[in-house]
Amino acid sequence: MSAEQSYVTVNGKEQPVPEKCTILKLLEMLGMAEKRVAVALNQDVVPRSGHAEVFLHPNDQIEILEAVGGG
Repeated sequence: MSAEQSYVTVNGKEQPVPEKCTILKLLEMLGMAEKRVAVALNQDVVPRSGHAEVFLHPNDQIEILEAVGGG
């Protein structure tokens, strides 16, 4: 692991992230920034309005749930 990246767990899988990575940046890296998703950081839901402001830390646990439409 370099000094410029750390690791978080996303939906149960280890994911490298750059230093000073926000939830929004993580979603962009995963190709999910434009999708309707709910994000929990260490079991606390983070509102969409906070995605660009909340920074990730090493060993954080992130759960991303994608809204699925249907009837």
